[in-house]
Amino acid sequence: MSRILFIALAAVVFVGAVIGGKSFFADSPKAFSPSGKVNIGGPFSLVDHTGKAVTEQDYAGKYMLIYFGYTFCPDVCPTSLSIMGDALDMLTPAQLEKVVPIFVTVDPERDTPEIMAGYVPNFHQKLVGLTGALKDIKAAAKRYKVFFAKANEDDPDGLYTMDHGSTTYLMDPNATYAAHFSHGTPAKFMAAKLAEFL
Repeated sequence: MSRILFIALAAVVFVGAVIGGKSFFADSPKAFSPSGKVNIGGPFSLVDHTGKAVTEQDYAGKYMLIYFGYTFCPDVCPTSLSIMGDALDMLTPAQLEKVVPIFVTVDPERDTPEIMAGYVPNFHQKLVGLTGALKDIKAAAKRYKVFFAKANEDDPDGLYTMDHGSTTYLMDPNATYAAHFSHGTPAKFMAAKLAEFL
């Protein structure tokens, strides 16, 4: 292969990697602010799995590792939460102390605090489950650029599912976007990336 052809191919690969790295944001309206900063995250007012009303301020000073899903999810959510739990187990105790893993439901109709309380310990002892009024869930999801909607809601048995995003977000101690992980990101990669921040 000639040197010129090699350089040309390398350039194509580099551009593709850059575009691919931003592809997640392509389907997220207003994911970037006019200044070029990532415009993800913001205030929320929800209820945790113990029944306590919480806001983002309850986790101030900690890194928040946030995933939106629902307990009736057949595959994507359990996979993402299992990866999150495995990644957290790879951190040192000192690193783990700096992180609050959070699972926000997009199905508050079924995911009561009691349901969440029975679900989140399956993935990690530190995992916090958040639910709340639908309007509050929608507000939080909008700030995190998470789409969700009911699917097959006409099911005669009421066994509807939810279409939703599957990205895990890392927010810094000031609740500002730090990083994100696509569905299926290996636990080792997630743990290594978390360790860079911690």
